Amino acid sequence: MSFLNYLVSGLSLGSIYAIIALGYTMVYGIAKMLNFAHGDVIMIGSYVCFFAFTRYGLNPFISVILAMLVCTMLGIVIEKLAYKPLRAAPSLAVLITAIGVSYLLQNMALLLWSSNPKVFTPIVGKPGSNSFTIGGLTVSYVTLLTIVTCVVIMIVLTTFISRTKLGKAMRAVSEDKGAAQLMGIDVNTTISVTFAIGSGLAAVAGILLCSAYPNLTPTTGSMPGIKAFTAAVFGGIGSIPGAFLGGLLLGIIENLAKAYISTQISDAIVFGVLIIVLLVKPAGLLGKPMREKV
Repeated sequence: MSFLNYLVSGLSLGSIYAIIALGYTMVYGIAKMLNFAHGDVIMIGSYVCFFAFTRYGLNPFISVILAMLVCTMLGIVIEKLAYKPLRAAPSLAVLITAIGVSYLLQNMALLLWSSNPKVFTPIVGKPGSNSFTIGGLTVSYVTLLTIVTCVVIMIVLTTFISRTKLGKAMRAVSEDKGAAQLMGIDVNTTISVTFAIGSGLAAVAGILLCSAYPNLTPTTGSMPGIKAFTAAVFGGIGSIPGAFLGGLLLGIIENLAKAYISTQISDAIVFGVLIIVLLVKPAGLLGKPMREKV
């Protein structure tokens, strides 16, 4: 049963990557920007939930909602101040700005909350009873919640993009900003809403991440953010199902590599698999090749 335990743990980790990757892929798919500050928004959301839940004893549900609201507002502010002025700038300028915003958020967290690790209390389960057993398979409540949350978010987000008026506007902006604007779509508002949704999802992912791996520091979101970006590329950047699939596969590969090969080179194995996949399918597993307009 050990393989099943590793597989379930990998699905849990992959679900966290998938939720983060959904934020990356939405922003890239619609605004054509790589928001490398996304991982640090995860960290901010985790700190907000930590202080609300652990320090001030608020209800877990209220703490999560508060963290989502803070991250949503943060995402809108970042987009307005850092990215909107660069809408017509070269992609390199946007990339450098994103890295700058990332370091700004990390250093702000360092000044506000210090570098001392905070021990994050899981938002579900209680000491001594935080898991259950089915046959020989032991599953923690955090693992179950993470997988269920990821599936629900995927379903809701897919429905939102395909069925709602705002979702259709996002798809139109993704296809052609100029044509969408001529058709009466407010491009700026649509992009701001995209950042807001992605940042809200980042808060959820951060809370689930810190519930599974309890140490919280100002750099907590850096490596998960990079891996989630890798998952988005793996599945096909710009594709919501691709981000979901890429995140799950990345988590499973990483967990099985740690269990059966080496914890020290598990990250190298993950990125090696990514390179192999991109050599075979440059657009990712579910990505569509981009055609240049002439």
